[in-house]
Amino acid sequence: MNDNDHEHAPPPVPPITSSSADGTTNTAPVWGRIRDEVTRVFIGQADVVDHVLAALIAGGHILLEGKPGLGKTHLVLALSKTFGGTFQRIQFTPDLMPSDVTGHSLFDMSTQQFRLRKGPVFTNLLLADEINRAPAKTQASLLEVMQEEQVTIDGETLKLTPPFMTFATQNPIEQEGTYPLPEAQLDRFLIKVLIDYPAPNDEQAIVEQAAGAAGGRGLNPTSVQQVCSPQDILEAQDRAAKIQAVDEVVAYALNLTRATRTSEGISLGAGTRGAISLIRMAKAFAVLQGRDFATPDDVKRSALPVLRHRVALSPELAISGQQIDDVLANLIQTVETPR
Repeated sequence: MNDNDHEHAPPPVPPITSSSADGTTNTAPVWGRIRDEVTRVFIGQADVVDHVLAALIAGGHILLEGKPGLGKTHLVLALSKTFGGTFQRIQFTPDLMPSDVTGHSLFDMSTQQFRLRKGPVFTNLLLADEINRAPAKTQASLLEVMQEEQVTIDGETLKLTPPFMTFATQNPIEQEGTYPLPEAQLDRFLIKVLIDYPAPNDEQAIVEQAAGAAGGRGLNPTSVQQVCSPQDILEAQDRAAKIQAVDEVVAYALNLTRATRTSEGISLGAGTRGAISLIRMAKAFAVLQGRDFATPDDVKRSALPVLRHRVALSPELAISGQQIDDVLANLIQTVETPR
């Protein structure tokens, strides 16, 4: 980046403000307060929370993968409470129908007319729990709503109220009776986040606080305080889109994406949407840091969650037991980072 780049840079991004119940305006950056509220009930996993916040700012969808009982539902519900958004959860099962997701028309005998019954996708944050438990036709019912933020029922197109974000969860250890998501649908998710076991100290705090209420209902996400509004989230998404990403940063994202297509250890590389997602996430991380420009480090920080579900290992590496993250981490080191 040279001095001439700064001459045409957009004005600095001001901190996002939020209004309190008494009508006063809080000018402190709202993201820190959202993070504080979420981590009250989702202890530890700081990188997971930061990636989720960045994806929310970028206006993308998240594929969550982790073993049962690690707080995935807590995380999404707590996040919805911080901005007063609506939350719906769908348990995907083999007998789930597309109409159970999007909604359907039914005939009302009293009025002798068809009445529209909206499905759970009409919300702000949608948790598609164990999405790979449902067959392909039910998984595909989310394609339109994830891409266009609209649903078509019996020829009528209905727009969702933004912001809208899908969190789809997968269990990495149980593959029997599952239907793997096709590459075209995986590509619709901005990032894939892996939730691992918490650190020992964090796990002890979780156990103590969860067991400290009747029925083990401690760490209740409904106790999270609202710190901003859905409109604040939409304004943040608009500002993130206007963050400056100079040619060198965009070229770096493209070089990382192209490297996945030529690596001997990868049989399926990332497409152009992968590069777009890298820049979207880099801009979102810039907003979280209070900057008006994205850096190569923002792109590098985004690389694993953006690319890990967009590539496939070659059969030789897959058989050897190597993990996608390890291969990608080595590949990222081979791509020159611009100064």
